[in-house]
Amino acid sequence: MGFRKTYVDVVANIDVDGRVTPLSIRWRDGRTFEIDRVHEAIRRASTRVGGTGIRYLVTVHGRDKYLFFEDPRWFVEEVVPEEAESAPLAGGARKR
Repeated sequence: MGFRKTYVDVVANIDVDGRVTPLSIRWRDGRTFEIDRVHEAIRRASTRVGGTGIRYLVTVHGRDKYLFFEDPRWFVEEVVPEEAESAPLAGGARKR
């Protein structure tokens, strides 16, 4: 199992003090996932897919996930099944 950086649309609230609170995530196929709770927001790097910014630990449908704000975009660490990792790339080359 591997991971890839996947950019997503996020609806967020910005209060008068400038605090950003993500409210929902819209996936590339149009599905929207409401964020049940934001546990923390801390500056961190993604060790799985690269990139740095504000890492939010959020709960979505009872599961804890990381959501990153890499100004000006948001991304998640998408889980990639092994068979997708080893699928042939264009031109017959294989991803390593």
